Amino acid sequence: MKSTAIILMAGFVIALAGCSVQHEASLKPSEDVIVARTNNHIDYVEFAAEDLSAAKEFYAAAFGWEFQDWGPDYASFSGAGVEGGIRGGETPANGSMLVILYADDLEASEARVVQAGGEVTERHEFPGGKRFHFRDPVGNVFGVWTLVEPQD
Repeated sequence: MKSTAIILMAGFVIALAGCSVQHEASLKPSEDVIVARTNNHIDYVEFAAEDLSAAKEFYAAAFGWEFQDWGPDYASFSGAGVEGGIRGGETPANGSMLVILYADDLEASEARVVQAGGEVTERHEFPGGKRFHFRDPVGNVFGVWTLVEPQD
């Protein structure tokens, strides 16, 4: 009976270790990591840019995104937390949907956005966080937010 319990515990520990390694791998961008597709979850984000080169240059400088060109008018991006693409040759139309990125250091993120050519359009504070909105050099509006610990 003791040997069965030991074997079960050892299996449990090995399974937990495997889950931990798999979880760590999913947090590190890599060509070897397979992204699981989940039913009814956001899978891909696209936005427009009249000047595809300018958009790629901005997002690489401001956030470190990487790009794969798929012809003269489309580039996919990685390193943004969700896969996506930029449709070149189209005028951005900003409306009711806002893509919001997360930053550990909001001030540093804002500085990189401005240095890369973005324009900060709004700043907000709310319970538990704060954020800023920006317009990229090709006209798209995004937000960046961070957690703020409650003051006692």
